[in-house]
Amino acid sequence: MPGTVEEVFSAAMVACGPLGTAPRLAVAVSGGADSTALALLARDWVVPRGGSVIALIVDHGLRPGSDREAALTAQRLSGQSIDSVSYRLSLADGAALQERARAARYAVLTSAARENGAVHLLVGHHADDQAELIMMRGARGTRGLSGMPPISARNDVLLLRPLLALPHTALQDYLRARGVEWIEDPSNFDRRFERGRLRLAGQRFSSNELAALIAHAMVARRLEQDVAAASLVGSVCLYDAGFAHIAADRLDPNALAALLRVIGGADYPPPRASTVRIAESLAPATLGGVAVVPAKRPFGGFLLIREPAACAKPVPAMHRAQWDGRFVLDRVPETATEFGALGDHAAEIRDRSSLPAVVLRGLPAIFRNDKLLAVPHLDFGPPASVRFVPGWPALVDPGFLRSER
Repeated sequence: MPGTVEEVFSAAMVACGPLGTAPRLAVAVSGGADSTALALLARDWVVPRGGSVIALIVDHGLRPGSDREAALTAQRLSGQSIDSVSYRLSLADGAALQERARAARYAVLTSAARENGAVHLLVGHHADDQAELIMMRGARGTRGLSGMPPISARNDVLLLRPLLALPHTALQDYLRARGVEWIEDPSNFDRRFERGRLRLAGQRFSSNELAALIAHAMVARRLEQDVAAASLVGSVCLYDAGFAHIAADRLDPNALAALLRVIGGADYPPPRASTVRIAESLAPATLGGVAVVPAKRPFGGFLLIREPAACAKPVPAMHRAQWDGRFVLDRVPETATEFGALGDHAAEIRDRSSLPAVVLRGLPAIFRNDKLLAVPHLDFGPPASVRFVPGWPALVDPGFLRSER
């Protein structure tokens, strides 16, 4: 591994830039060695540059004593002169608990980052995590071996992963040298989870093997991004009303996967095999709550639209209300009560727009009880403002190409 931990971290942060003058960095801290080291490294890197750091602690509440661990983590960070804010999740038991916990954690983290004045959120994925992910994906034959990107987007926050070139042992040694303790999470070796089984199997990588895996992942991801970006730029127009037009009869599968996630408001794209099949020859289809429909004049080609039947239920109409994982209500009419899909009310304003009826039905609308009050995208009703803010960008990893060139 070239250089010290601090030098490798600094180089990674520079590659993620520019981060602006006196950046405010949010750091996701679980209390484990990796995230604790990340908080210290971030603090030591950003303060000399006139910036600041805030640690965000999320207690999943999935095991006894997690609240005490969160409090201990906050105490240890305070001892290192790092401010922190703690949050606790309330998750119901049931299927896909780990997946739901991860989604809820990122939702809290990204929202908390913005609330605390940060648009950059640092997470502690390191070289061993990257290698494990590549192995798991390789075993399933999914998405090649592209691994995690150093930069990605979540909601309106950029996620930075500046530890991807550092192994777990190096981060532990870094903390030991500074006399800083951390919490060991027993779920890291839980046989119920794929990563836990992989670690218990004793799979380890040398520094050279880690470097080779990561280099391969970066090359693979760069190639994927180049092809997907070219396909999007050459064929796709994404509208702030939450639909897309494809002026082609095929699309790169990664580009289509990104669009399906954006328009569907989902955390993850639909199954890879289904996406590839549709991308290779576009035709009417439905996938992940998104419909591919032929576009009539003046469009031509195909439209990707949110299926009205798949839209989320209406939510209370209040400032910054989020609906369907894609829209945020910024300006609320005084008498508004609900914020949701236009649905059958599209017939009431059909003459106000040339958009296809299937697009109109999925538009965000504002209601007073059961009566239509406003459709901001059509300038209908009293003054109101709705932003299209999907959780993921159309380009799968925004900033990645910038950081590589």
